[in-house]
Amino acid sequence: MTTVRRHATLEDVARAAGVSRSTASRVLAESGFASPIARERVRDAADRLGYVPNAAARALVRGAGVRLLVAVAGTSPTVLDDSYLDQVVSTTAQVCAPYGLGVTVAWVPLDQPGQLARLADDRAVAGLVLVNTTEALLDVVPRRLYGRTASIGIGSTAVPSVDIDNGGGTSAIVRHLYAAGRRRIAMVTGPAWLACSRRSVEAYRGLLREAGLPVREVAGDFSAARGRSAAREVLHRWPDTDAIVGISDATALGVIDQLRADGVRVPADVAVTGFDDIPLASVTALTTASHPVRRIAAAAATMVLEERTAPPMTMFPSSLVLRESA
Repeated sequence: MTTVRRHATLEDVARAAGVSRSTASRVLAESGFASPIARERVRDAADRLGYVPNAAARALVRGAGVRLLVAVAGTSPTVLDDSYLDQVVSTTAQVCAPYGLGVTVAWVPLDQPGQLARLADDRAVAGLVLVNTTEALLDVVPRRLYGRTASIGIGSTAVPSVDIDNGGGTSAIVRHLYAAGRRRIAMVTGPAWLACSRRSVEAYRGLLREAGLPVREVAGDFSAARGRSAAREVLHRWPDTDAIVGISDATALGVIDQLRADGVRVPADVAVTGFDDIPLASVTALTTASHPVRRIAAAAATMVLEERTAPPMTMFPSSLVLRESA
């Protein structure tokens, strides 16, 4: 009786290499991304098992892309000037480099989320990282990139997400100001369309109302320029204000600049806090809350590389950073 030897399958190779079927497929098709270690394991397993790839199947997986796209929603292209985005892009590039993937960045107009589909239609795009994510943006993520898209911000049933605990960080700041005896605390907010802004504002409002204190808000946009004009607006509307919470460090630094120009002492007359703990915060002795941007960006890029299809939100904690401004 003659025994016919079964040909090794892709599943056999993946099992022997200890990787997923999709990873084994990408390695053997020389397409898409996989770590150097995974590539070595898959090739070794294929050699040992005598695996012969099916030519038709191999052709189907080609064109999986050679770069990851960082798509940033915003009201104007100036959103690309933010130092926060610089950290996101550079970290993403570092994570992708071992996989042979490049990184590009593009602005998606807030009122034209459909432009994401045009950008992602390029078959060279292997995956997406969304920044400043909105529900409208999530709705237009191409199906072919499900499992290869991650969001820094809100997510969906198809797109996993990572973000900072803005509410927790802002709560720590407000509690500190209250403990220091501040009772007339104003806030320069951020764009209402951003979930991170809403979380900070909700935390601020909740704690002040809980303490029976008045809520004092002026609209901001994360910029130092708006921080300067907001400082004057706050003191014009509420001259007895003794603390100002900035939605970001840039906002807070603008507030401090204007207060000092107007002869207001910080923190003796008005305490000022920020959020992000950018490098300049330590130089200027700004009390703020931490924001591990690089860790968050690395987590998002890793989700894309690992083809995460599960939708859980990964929230990074934010902690109070005490300095001299408050």
